[in-house]
Amino acid sequence: MDVKRLAPDLSVAGQIRPADLAALARAGFRSVICNRPDGEGTDQPGFPEIGAAARAAGIEAHYLPVVSGRVSDGDAAAFGALLAGLPGPVLAYCRTGTRSTTLWSLSEAARGRPLPDILSAAEAAGYDMTGAVRRVAAGGRAPGDAADLFHSVVVVGGGAGGIAVAASLKARRPDLDIALIDPADMHYYQPGWTMVGGGIFSPAETARTMASLIPAGVRWIKAAVAAFEPERKAVVLEGCRVVRYDRLVVAPGLSLDWSGIEGLPETLGRNGVTSNYRYDLASYTWDLVQNLRAGRAVFTQPPMPIKCAGAPQKAMYLSADHWLRRGRLKDIDIAFYNAGAVLFGVKDYVAPLMEYVRRYDAQLHFQHRLTRIDGPGRRAWFTRTTGDGGTETVETGFDMIHVVPPQRAPDFVRTSPLVDAGGWVEVDPASLRHARHPGIYALGDVTNAPNAKTAAAARKQAPVVAHNLLLDMGYLRGDEVAYDGYGSCPLTVERGKILLAEFGYGGKLLPSFPAWLIDGTKPSHMAWLLKERMLPPIYWKAMLKGREWMATPRPGPLGAGRRAA
Repeated sequence: MDVKRLAPDLSVAGQIRPADLAALARAGFRSVICNRPDGEGTDQPGFPEIGAAARAAGIEAHYLPVVSGRVSDGDAAAFGALLAGLPGPVLAYCRTGTRSTTLWSLSEAARGRPLPDILSAAEAAGYDMTGAVRRVAAGGRAPGDAADLFHSVVVVGGGAGGIAVAASLKARRPDLDIALIDPADMHYYQPGWTMVGGGIFSPAETARTMASLIPAGVRWIKAAVAAFEPERKAVVLEGCRVVRYDRLVVAPGLSLDWSGIEGLPETLGRNGVTSNYRYDLASYTWDLVQNLRAGRAVFTQPPMPIKCAGAPQKAMYLSADHWLRRGRLKDIDIAFYNAGAVLFGVKDYVAPLMEYVRRYDAQLHFQHRLTRIDGPGRRAWFTRTTGDGGTETVETGFDMIHVVPPQRAPDFVRTSPLVDAGGWVEVDPASLRHARHPGIYALGDVTNAPNAKTAAAARKQAPVVAHNLLLDMGYLRGDEVAYDGYGSCPLTVERGKILLAEFGYGGKLLPSFPAWLIDGTKPSHMAWLLKERMLPPIYWKAMLKGREWMATPRPGPLGAGRRAA
């Protein structure tokens, strides 16, 4: 927790955690303001958790969420009014403190404080408010044509896809001018969270600092994106700064909509309610699994698309296997509530998965979407779609429930000119070029390509984007290459065995290994060793370093007729 003072009665900080509130009270803070919407990050505690901890520490807590980079005059006025009425000193926080500082800067400017004073105070706290002050000086208008920065290639997103594509570009063209934009301090190997929830990995094994992973020679712009302006080849950042580019790569991943399930934010991490989709909760899953001796365990899956569509049932299989090995399974009722109509989208894997469903005596409930949860009451409500297209409400109790939230593209993407009608970045599914805007590419979970949203998909997509982008810029000669829709879902059906699902567009099986080594349609210990021992170092030391082991792109049908001039 890095608290920075802006004014005598106001300090700002990046994301705080419930455990920080007692220390803030001891430091004399009497109020906190949250300017970060819930669900922005995979390691972010929701405001209900912060609010409960604040009340316990005797601190007032207020929720004034602002979408990153979209601070309006109304937001600034509301912030100023809140500050004027709260007991001080006040701590305002968001992801990095920039939004809170922007709100303060605009509210102070509205009160008539000289702009140089605002800029100086913000700079002393470590925040660049040049863009926000320029907006004030321009009468509230967004920045014009002036650019604060220019880079030949700008990559938005520092997750698996963003860092991998930056590394692949640098591997091909070491002198290429690249900037990567992401506000996060930490990078997570999210495929490992299933293993944390199963007691195999520790949380720390899945985390690295972002600074340690940015490829050498790539400039890291530690900020959040507010908007895309493809017509002038510009990205607008929080604080109204503008970055121009020749080529753009969009790879910000997905947002998890925890508030899309009524009552969920208030009970996450307590009352037997957990999720492997959040860094700080995966270990709570393992605590619940170890401590459950008897009762009802519920596992849920929301409507597609979601990242790693197999992860919701992976949690179920690993939990059930633990109970079976401990002799408790006979006393535990397992239920899997799936908003979809099938257990898995590729039919070749359904039969072997059903063998495990029967082994664990798990009850399957399809077309059931979790809509409400009461943690203290240990009750959950689902909306069931009936055969005639109608709906009905289904209620169930639980002693433990593993929840997967609805997922969507980040707000700054969904409201941009880059998306299709569904809110996903619109790309050609083979080349991964934008379908309408030249010079723009996208990869990872945010695209509308009809592939599974997995880290394995991003591993194969990154070299495709790197090759085609450099071909487009004239740095390479030859044919364009194509992405075949490859995705992989290592389904952890029991401790020590995995069903290695590998498939591409249309559900076509795309095995990486000969069947005598790993037959993806059968659970195997070899596949488990791949997941446990090999994939993490492949991720950290190959994929994120531009070493394309078993991922070198090949010319495809769409690329065959497109050659560099």
